[in-house]
Amino acid sequence: MAGDIVLTIAAEVAAIVRPGSCTLGGLAVRTNADGLDEALDAAAQRARTSTEAAEVTTAVRSMYKVVGLDPTKVRPSSEALLRRVRRGEPLPRINTAVDVVNWCSMESQLPFGLYDADRLSGDAVLRLGRTGETYAGIRKDVVNVAARLTVADDAGPFGNPTSDSARTMVTTTTTRVFVVIFAPVTVPLAQVDRTLSATRDRLGRYCAP
Repeated sequence: MAGDIVLTIAAEVAAIVRPGSCTLGGLAVRTNADGLDEALDAAAQRARTSTEAAEVTTAVRSMYKVVGLDPTKVRPSSEALLRRVRRGEPLPRINTAVDVVNWCSMESQLPFGLYDADRLSGDAVLRLGRTGETYAGIRKDVVNVAARLTVADDAGPFGNPTSDSARTMVTTTTTRVFVVIFAPVTVPLAQVDRTLSATRDRLGRYCAP
């Protein structure tokens, strides 16, 4: 079995973001799992009235502003999910792995990246995108990551806190995932660790072989 993906933090972003990450293998990603729809609906219902993660939403917006992005125009994925459910819409249903990560992201208000670990080339680095760097997005033509927070492997960038790449997207053929939480440095490490632990537990439960 391939080893865990190592995530290195570039010096240029170390004062901005303190990510959490993990690699999980032996998964069976499906279109749905027993009890998952009910859990997602309950989480969406709680999020419509909860203000518990409001400070995290503000911290993530500040993280975007530090790198020159307007978070009201280029929204963090976590906030986009929360806005969706507060409009009365359900959390999206893609597959069990993506659905669990969307749940955890909405609940924590921390942007996540979810990647098929076997589609990565080598380990990963979290850095600022370089001039001209782009990738083919999921349901998007091209994602520009120049001067933006991005994760990259030996083949180039493959994700950021707003949208991930088609190259490393998780499907029902995925058995090993790499999870990244793009946490601002102002969010306590213990809080990030709790979120990562809950994510691991839920992926293990709903993506069990």
